[in-house]
Amino acid sequence: MSETLQIDPQMLERYDVTAPRYTSYPTALAFHPGWDEAAYVAHVRAHRAPDEPLSMYVHVPFCHSACFYCACNRIITANRRHAEHYLERLIREIHAQATLLGPRPLAQLHFGGGTPTYLDDDQLERLMRVIGEAFPFAPVAEREFSIEIDPRTVDPARMRRLRGMGFSRVSLGVQDFDPAVQAAINRIQSAEMVSQVLAAARGEGFTSTNMDLIYGLPKQDRARFDATLERIIRMRPERLAIYNYAHLPERFKMQRQIDADTLPGPEEKLGIFNDAIRRLTEAGYVYIGMDHFALPEDELAQALAADTLQRNFQGYSTRGGLDLVGVGSTAIGHIAGAYSQNHHNLAAYNEAIDDGRLAVAKGYRRDADDELRAEVIEAVMCRSRLDFNDVSARHGIDFADYFADALADLRPAEADGLVVIGDDSLTVTRQGRLFLRQIAMPFDAHRRRGESDILRRFSRAI
Repeated sequence: MSETLQIDPQMLERYDVTAPRYTSYPTALAFHPGWDEAAYVAHVRAHRAPDEPLSMYVHVPFCHSACFYCACNRIITANRRHAEHYLERLIREIHAQATLLGPRPLAQLHFGGGTPTYLDDDQLERLMRVIGEAFPFAPVAEREFSIEIDPRTVDPARMRRLRGMGFSRVSLGVQDFDPAVQAAINRIQSAEMVSQVLAAARGEGFTSTNMDLIYGLPKQDRARFDATLERIIRMRPERLAIYNYAHLPERFKMQRQIDADTLPGPEEKLGIFNDAIRRLTEAGYVYIGMDHFALPEDELAQALAADTLQRNFQGYSTRGGLDLVGVGSTAIGHIAGAYSQNHHNLAAYNEAIDDGRLAVAKGYRRDADDELRAEVIEAVMCRSRLDFNDVSARHGIDFADYFADALADLRPAEADGLVVIGDDSLTVTRQGRLFLRQIAMPFDAHRRRGESDILRRFSRAI
């Protein structure tokens, strides 16, 4: 069944606000330097769980060329020596983390960037071998190993080697197939090239493929994006992520190359995304939430149906509850209720590793209130509903009293038809699923404490 949602311009204006994506709670902007390497080490030692499965994120910051829309931590360079020097430090960091955490079985692994395939195959194989020696790989049926791929950097032979390394999922950066849009964002790649990479992934036995698209890019309109969707539907990847472009040139220098006058306005952007929901659900995809779609047989759609869907720093996940160790510059980890983030600056990261230290620059340890609010926000984002009695019983609170201010803040959303608030539950409506970030925000205590300087740094939700 297809989904078509109508939003009037006045409602659009009311909800076009800056909002977190809530891949963590609190968000990374609440991390502080008081949570340093010493705090991280003490926390991990106090919460060692050697038999519990682990998730790992590996950050590779290098790219061959600049994409003007990008807000990731990346370094544009053609000097291959940088990659080799970085790899040596990654290996040292992995060994140090293994000594601290113990040989926990690795059930989830994600390579992101930057461009992970900037590393050549020999370098990637070496890195995977080191990871496997430090953290024994979980049985094949219990693990998910994924890597982000720039389709311009791989061919069928590379896909074969990546599969041989143990990767089971690939995520292809597509963004848009329209030539004018590609020229405006400095990322030229044909639909044929992407189709060939996808076919190679399937031929080599990758269990799931994801494609990333972005709406709100320069030169985009509903007709152009619809043509991209038509090609994507024919390719039929198991998962799709359709992200809202966040234009923040004051924070991301590369975005200053984009002419703001060529960006679609909020109403056109919402129209693009609404069209995407309709087209993809008509084509058999399940709308997971926010910006994610999956085929019914994919485990992400199955997790949604089973009420086991979770969120982590990669978005929606079936394994979001695992402890996460992050390695590489900027990488974020989450161990037993505490977040840690490595140095963003590559020189600072290198210095820490060369000095025999972990590269932790900042972090945050959640308290009981944070844990409660994280659970509530995840329920909104992943299940589109809240059971007040269930939350009250498990946390020893009266939900209506504890969250009285949040529920009051959501009354206008209820009047707009985005949520239904009952005596013992909150349910997000079909229309409200377009506004999950805004619906979750009233439960965010960091926002409620008036940390407006933090809130201003988020992207607009529409």
